[in-house]
Amino acid sequence: MAFKVLCVDHVGVAVKDLQLIKQQMKDILGLDPSLPDETVEEQHVTTSFYKPSAQTEACELEFLGSTTPDGPIARFQHVALRVDDIEACLADLQAKEVPLIDKKYRIGAGGCHIAFLHPKATGLLLELTERPGGPSFKA
Repeated sequence: MAFKVLCVDHVGVAVKDLQLIKQQMKDILGLDPSLPDETVEEQHVTTSFYKPSAQTEACELEFLGSTTPDGPIARFQHVALRVDDIEACLADLQAKEVPLIDKKYRIGAGGCHIAFLHPKATGLLLELTERPGGPSFKA
C-alpha cells in the first residue's frame, strides 16, 4: 500500500442544536472547543471540535450543526481516519474499485484534506483526513 492509516482522527455527530451541545459539553464535562467553530458552506454545517485529552494526537469529537434544511440530520454521522497521504490513499482505493463519494480530496474544517468512502464500502460513512503539517500535506 502507498499509504498508512495513522489513527482515528475524530468521530462526527450531527446535532439539532449546536449551541445547546456546546453548553452541555462545558457544563457537564468542563470541555471547551479545541478550535474556533467553523462554517463549511459546501457541506452545509458549522463544526465544533472537542479534544477530550491534552494529548495532541487524541481523537476528537466533532459536532455538526446544520446551516440549511438539507444539511445533516441529528445522529451519529461518521468516523474519520487520519492517513499519511490522502492522494495515494484515494488512488489505491480507486484501483481496488472501492466505492467512493470523493475521488479527489476537498478542503474540510481546519483546512484538512478530506474525502469520504461511500457507506456501501464499509457499512458506515468513513472520512479520510490528512491534517495540515502531516507528512504529505500540500497547502
